[in-house]
Amino acid sequence: MSTEETHKIVPYRTFITVWIGLLALTVITVLASWIDLGALNVWLALAIASVKCSLVIAWFMHLKYENRFLKLIFLITLITLAVFIGLTFVDVLYR
Repeated sequence: MSTEETHKIVPYRTFITVWIGLLALTVITVLASWIDLGALNVWLALAIASVKCSLVIAWFMHLKYENRFLKLIFLITLITLAVFIGLTFVDVLYR
């Protein structure tokens, strides 16, 4: 039995493209902070941050190239975190 693993070699061009995308999303976040959307400012900032987080996790942390089981475990972890944060907000809302 061979214990040798194969890894996907990602070209530098992909990393540079993702990095430029992250910079563009950072600029969009700053520009969005200057626009008064009321309560939607927080949701817009969270949406942009989620996209940036997804880019980092998918390409820089190589989750895109992992098997389905690891992706499923990561998704379950995110859902659990979202439930705990949501329950915390509900507790703060009804104090």
